[in-house]
Amino acid sequence: MTSADLQKPLKLGMVGGGEGAFIGAVHRIAARIDNRFSLVAGALSSNADRALRSGLALGLSEDRIYSDFKEMATKEAAREDGIDAVSIVTPNHMHAPVAKAFLEAGIHVICDKPLTAQLQEALELEQVVKNSGKLFVLTHNYTGYPMMRQAREMVQNGDLGAIRVVQAEYAQDWLTVPADDDNKQAAWRTDPKMAGAGAIGDIGTHAYNLACFVSDLKVDQLAAELSSFVGARLVDDNAHINLRFKGGARGSIWASQIAPGNENGLKLRVYGEKGGIEWSQENPNNLWYTPFGEAKRLITRSGSGASDLANRVSRTPGGHPEGYLEGFATIYTEAADAILAHENGAALPDGHHINSIEEGMAGMRFIDACQRSSKNDASWVSL
Repeated sequence: MTSADLQKPLKLGMVGGGEGAFIGAVHRIAARIDNRFSLVAGALSSNADRALRSGLALGLSEDRIYSDFKEMATKEAAREDGIDAVSIVTPNHMHAPVAKAFLEAGIHVICDKPLTAQLQEALELEQVVKNSGKLFVLTHNYTGYPMMRQAREMVQNGDLGAIRVVQAEYAQDWLTVPADDDNKQAAWRTDPKMAGAGAIGDIGTHAYNLACFVSDLKVDQLAAELSSFVGARLVDDNAHINLRFKGGARGSIWASQIAPGNENGLKLRVYGEKGGIEWSQENPNNLWYTPFGEAKRLITRSGSGASDLANRVSRTPGGHPEGYLEGFATIYTEAADAILAHENGAALPDGHHINSIEEGMAGMRFIDACQRSSKNDASWVSL
């Protein structure tokens, strides 16, 4: 690539995310925030009419609007101006076949979480990624928040000392009652054939990923009790999970989509021998840090106490809200950096973090372990 090419937005394709979809629009906004990607092609629906309407509404050329993702992968790979990467924003059961098609066509993949619907297809996809030589990026967007980069850096710098306790929770209330038949988002998320798992897959994997990302620890064993409180629901809607980390730390995760009064209550607490940190996604710019025996301190984004690594992924002046969309944007921007580095044989700058196939596999092993444990009366199981 020339220096001029490095300044151009990368060409992005998208599979899924057409009319009536939620997460596709989020990904499209995030990909544009830092002007690192331009959407030029899409298989936005498997329904040809809906795919065409969705693509035209987004300004795509008709010859780059597809209803078959395999056709899209083949044709885009053959074009001189073909896409550099594809964004997969389908229900979980389609992640593996779509990713496989584009990886085998030589196209980098950016995929919504969790990795797949089932562990076995994740294992097969892991091998496809390794064989392809292409990048696979999983969009765990909360790792892109400035204060989560700050928290991770503090743990790695030893500010908390040896980690003893990690607690994460993710509480929502939108599935407190049976889903309306017209609720497309609820329909596939509560279908085990499409989602694979309920709350533990949809939001539990976020809590698990963030707990491991910030603490810099890996889970050895867990004990999980999964519940389906809403009648006739075939996936879990509430989970209590105890964790044993390698090295001796202990932890817990509560993931619920039936907790009235909670909209997007992702919270994280990490405690070490020298101090603790606390964070809430609904107040994302604030990180509370308490050195043992001292007063609690507030660290703010682009303000008091934030490090250069944290501020590197911050875009707006202090005191202005920055969170969900910008977190996704950080993932897309670092994906663009990684793609360019990969194509040019260069190293990524310090502080960049890519949730790769490894994090995706960790999430799937977490889901699998939770399901195995719960079926055996919440017994301790290994990941």
